Amino acid sequence: MMRNHKPPRQPLFWAAVAFSLGLWTGVRAWRPPSWWVIAVVAFVFAASWFLPKRAWLAKALSLGAWFLLGAFLIQVRGQRPDDSRQDDARILTLADGRAVTLTARVMREGYARAAGPRSIRESIDVETEEIASQGESWPVRAGVRLTIYEKVENPEAVERREDRAIGSSGHRVIFDDPTARSLDDPILPLSPLALTYGTRVQIRAKLHPARNYRNPGAFDYEGYLRDNGISVLGSAEAKDIERLPGFSGSRIELWRTRVHASIVAKIHQLWPASQASLMDAMVLGEESFLRNATRTEYQRSGTYHVLVVSGMNLSILAFAIFWTLRQFRVDPAVAAITTVVVSFAYAFVVGVGPPVWRAALMLATYLGARLLYRERNMMNGIGAAALGVLIADPHALFGASFQLTFLAVFIIAGIGSPILERTTLPYARGLRLLQAASYDLHVAPEVAQFRLDLRMIGVRLARFVGNRLGLALPAIFMRVAIGLGELTFISALMQAGLALLMAYHFHRATTMGMPANLAVIPLTQVLMPAAAAAVGLGYISSTLAKPAVWISGLALQGIAGTVHWLGGAQVIGTSIADLRVAMPSLTMILASIAALALAMLAAQIRRTRLAAFASVVLLFGVAVWIAFVPSRPHLRAGVMEMTAIDVGQGDSILLVTPEGRALLIDAGGLPQWMHSDFDLGEQVVSSYLWNRGIDHLDVVVITHPHADHLGGMPAVIATFHPRELWLSIDKPVGELLLIVAQAQRAGMEVSVKKEGDAFDYGGAHFHMLAPGRDEITGSMRPNDDCLVFTATFGGTTALLEGDAERPAERRVVEEHPEAMLLKVAHHGSASGTSADLLSTVHPRYAVISVGARNVYGHPRREVLERLQHAGVKTYRTDAQGAVSFYLDGKSVTPEVALIH
Repeated sequence: MMRNHKPPRQPLFWAAVAFSLGLWTGVRAWRPPSWWVIAVVAFVFAASWFLPKRAWLAKALSLGAWFLLGAFLIQVRGQRPDDSRQDDARILTLADGRAVTLTARVMREGYARAAGPRSIRESIDVETEEIASQGESWPVRAGVRLTIYEKVENPEAVERREDRAIGSSGHRVIFDDPTARSLDDPILPLSPLALTYGTRVQIRAKLHPARNYRNPGAFDYEGYLRDNGISVLGSAEAKDIERLPGFSGSRIELWRTRVHASIVAKIHQLWPASQASLMDAMVLGEESFLRNATRTEYQRSGTYHVLVVSGMNLSILAFAIFWTLRQFRVDPAVAAITTVVVSFAYAFVVGVGPPVWRAALMLATYLGARLLYRERNMMNGIGAAALGVLIADPHALFGASFQLTFLAVFIIAGIGSPILERTTLPYARGLRLLQAASYDLHVAPEVAQFRLDLRMIGVRLARFVGNRLGLALPAIFMRVAIGLGELTFISALMQAGLALLMAYHFHRATTMGMPANLAVIPLTQVLMPAAAAAVGLGYISSTLAKPAVWISGLALQGIAGTVHWLGGAQVIGTSIADLRVAMPSLTMILASIAALALAMLAAQIRRTRLAAFASVVLLFGVAVWIAFVPSRPHLRAGVMEMTAIDVGQGDSILLVTPEGRALLIDAGGLPQWMHSDFDLGEQVVSSYLWNRGIDHLDVVVITHPHADHLGGMPAVIATFHPRELWLSIDKPVGELLLIVAQAQRAGMEVSVKKEGDAFDYGGAHFHMLAPGRDEITGSMRPNDDCLVFTATFGGTTALLEGDAERPAERRVVEEHPEAMLLKVAHHGSASGTSADLLSTVHPRYAVISVGARNVYGHPRREVLERLQHAGVKTYRTDAQGAVSFYLDGKSVTPEVALIH
């Protein structure tokens, strides 16, 4: 039998690779658009000239043309029209907190949430037509993300279980009884104005620009909003919204939103409250009802892809549709066309963006090739889908969603499938017509021997179970064994291949991804078609839908149980399901890319199985390296570093000693009145530390028990496993008590520091100045119990005041410390940073950790004036973002982080 030693042709895949490299280059190397156009034309003509003479050169020039086209496209598409920039500039001048009147239309509907015991809030997107302020008005076309607040007279209703759905009137509602599923009995209409898509409104609102946490490695929230057409943020009260007559928008989009809302309502009607939110996410991509803890649990287990509508969900539905039609003897062409049409309709109704559309494009490419009897090369399908998506949206290349989706399909199609074709697939095909000995002549010798062995086993079994069942059982058993083996191999390969992107984007290494997916993926294959059937039948009769509801609910329970069990797996109190890792080094990134390329080439050339095996082992080795070998932290040796991390209105200070010991003083946090589940410790502080290559801390310090200092600490302790916790409180209560208990469970040493404590640690000297040793800390005024201390290296000292106020500062002044660097007390409040303190300490540099446009008016003008009068060069996190100071024993060097 002749073996093909050449890899299959896949020109569209290589075109997509070249186009992607062009996009990457175009972002980093700007040239006039005319240059790129001339180069593209030249390369195309050159490729045409050499095609009949030197085909290999023509192919190389063609790839060069794709590369240049990518660079040209992203630079052209990145340029916004002048009128759009003018509108953004106009609305930004009005986004200073003043009240303005917007005439706008609703572009995105929202779902209301509890915002405290007596209020609810709802987030919607609007596009402005006109903005009026102080008697003047301007025509402005810009996107605004509005948070609408509404007070309620029945606070108990808000505190009840939030089983939300959409009534027939389009109102968002909360049900009284957690088990209630009727849409006819809402207790509280949360959106009495029914702000559906296309509704024209007049809103009196306060606008403000979006702002990123300005730390290296932070999520680009401003860019995310900009990509979604949002220029500014705003807030308004429900009573200040007036609905205007008329409709403004696309009728097609209106129809889509109504269908989407109707399906969500049907899901909440058919399934119990405990399952409806998960069904919303898995079937329709609606994540509004998911809690943050649920998302985290699925992320830990490596199964988050089933929680959101992705290409896998669409593929499962498409397969079920195509298979069902073929069972009814529908013509293959009709079945394929129907499957593609339904898949695109599903992608349209879901409306979750590129992942589903990518899958729909790939499905259409694959089935189209099937109809034309062309070689169904999945790599070409990937390339065609990638080109389609990237031409439509070049910036999608830089998103985690695009990268994860295409890398996952690449691993399956480019590495997994070719290996299985040479290993298990011949034996799987050999199970056909097992009773027909004549079929043995049409398979490879080793497969023929395999068939003979199975028939011999079947003859033995026939003595006990009969001839028919005796031959069927070995085939069934082998089909199951081969299927499980293939699923195990592909799952493991996916975890290894995706290790780099998981570490780079999410700083996670999911060790339980393979066993979790072995259970979750088959259950999802049951859930998706059953849920779709249940929703469809539900519109006819709830009774008809019950069997499908029961089947899908059973599958969902299996998925949730698997995720909960594996996601919480621990060894000696430490989670093994979710390893957190720092930013991979450049060496790791290059090694992972090289391993993926080698695995693809070895899998497809088909010269020898040994090369494919070795390449897969190399890929797994690189994944283990990324997951378990710590990156080298980006630290300066021999100096003491103090970095004020931008956590908004709060404190978080990274202190690194000359010997490389890492201390984190406070971890930011949001006050309880904001009723937000945004975790600053996980999503801001940890992101900064991971970006620095820091994957563990030696000490964490909580200066005092205020939310804006300790709110993020539980996530930091869980992630970075510090050895010690320093406090200033003798008798912790409330949230601080929970943190102390968490630290003790983790085996950390908990110590209370007070005035007079002095010790050396990591090559630096620490001296505690407050609170007083004779004071019982834990009073009703936590700022008076704040831990104040100096950290000294050589002749350079930093004074860290936390939220100290006048009583604590008087105690500090009595000690007569001198410090070149001052961390300003209480975010620049007038209650601290007295003239006496400045004249005693003589700082040269100061840093204020403060939130932009905070409601407290920090930093106060008089504090800034005192610092200026004392000749102190002052930095602010709301203005400069993260600021680092390096103390080398003789001088202090400030450095503002470069934010890309």
